[in-house]
Amino acid sequence: MNIDPSIFKDYDVRGIYPKELNYDTFYQIARELALFYQPKIISIGRDIRESSKDLQKAMINGFIDQGVDVVDLRLITTDMIYFASGKYNYDLSVGITGSHVEKGNGFKICKKGALTISGEEGLYSVRDSLLKRKSFPEGSKKGKVSSKDILNEWIAHALSFINPSKIKPLKIVVDTGNGMGGLVMQPIEEKLPGEFINLFPELDGTFPNHFPNPLIFENQRFAIDKIKKIKADLGIVFDADGDRAFFIDENGKSLSGTILTATVAQNILKKNPGETILYNAVCGRIVPEVIKKNGGKAIRVRVGHSIIRGKMREENAIFAGEHSGHFYFRDNYYADSGLIMVLEVLELVSQDSRPLSEIVKEFDKYPQSGEINFKVEDKKEMMKLLEDKYKKRADSTDWLDGVSVWFSDWWFNVRPSNTEPLLRLNVEADNQELLEEKISEVIKVLTTAGAVKK
Repeated sequence: MNIDPSIFKDYDVRGIYPKELNYDTFYQIARELALFYQPKIISIGRDIRESSKDLQKAMINGFIDQGVDVVDLRLITTDMIYFASGKYNYDLSVGITGSHVEKGNGFKICKKGALTISGEEGLYSVRDSLLKRKSFPEGSKKGKVSSKDILNEWIAHALSFINPSKIKPLKIVVDTGNGMGGLVMQPIEEKLPGEFINLFPELDGTFPNHFPNPLIFENQRFAIDKIKKIKADLGIVFDADGDRAFFIDENGKSLSGTILTATVAQNILKKNPGETILYNAVCGRIVPEVIKKNGGKAIRVRVGHSIIRGKMREENAIFAGEHSGHFYFRDNYYADSGLIMVLEVLELVSQDSRPLSEIVKEFDKYPQSGEINFKVEDKKEMMKLLEDKYKKRADSTDWLDGVSVWFSDWWFNVRPSNTEPLLRLNVEADNQELLEEKISEVIKVLTTAGAVKK
């Protein structure tokens, strides 16, 4: 089959539409998935991108031509796919979405019980089989298509994580950027007190105002300006497929995934003492400190959706946080959800008389660099060079996820991108002056060895 193998990634299928993936691509992948997993019934939903409707139609036709029944979930956020899989036990569940990538599209897929399918757990085998295939065997019968609206059940499930009657009437700015967050926030707002000021809530796959990728600071500017203008209590900015929500305090300061993981972990442990909480390898030191201080068990894990969810099941962890803004909940089938995180934060703020900036102040203890990217030819060799450079004087090093180098007053992690020839550097220190010194130091080591700062 004429398929670009590079669209198969570690955690999903992703590429540029229609150059790298299109109707024919998704039709063929659907038939190969049907042959590989032998499902009887699957669910498929999509985001609001203009190309997603075409790609969903292709997948539906591919599955039914191979004899599989399809439940059309229509427009959904990505976290609704995991909910549908966990609640209804479809053999496979597929969410067609380009996630936070502006010019791309793709899909995420999981098995019955919301078990993620990654590259190593099946996607690469599907790819390899598809590349060798000359033709598809005809199914004995055509599958059937039905539709299901799961929005109300999803909203009820998300609200079950908090006590809505205890939410204070806050003034909240919500920017969904015409993306899928607009689907879920309206029904949530109807069930909570307070004033919600919605920016770009209409679902529009052309994203006429700004692309909903909060990782780019300029895309948070609309919410920040509005918060300051109307003196709101906080702001929430969703990404395009609605599975991540970023938070901004009343002063217009964006809160990192590390700070939010620590803050919510403390609140969860107050309600559920002694539980296990996971955090990924680039979260700051405040996270394990807070978990241990509040009587929980802290486990550091590699970055990655399927890795974290697998480890959560293994450890029966109640919560997990990633520095990138993904937050996972045991009672959500071990899946991540931006909407549930929104509700957890609103509950946390409602229980405290202080503004959000004061609540998180105690967790904002260690200055961080944020992610700094470098283009390199040999990622493994460059990481080994860093370890060799620092190993003799460091307190310790580890290779849990890339290479991490630890000192008493600062540390850094350099990890490889799964999809690009990039290394990603994160540095944390005890104070801003030391942080700036060490960022410059590590950058110099990398660039002297041939890395190019992006």
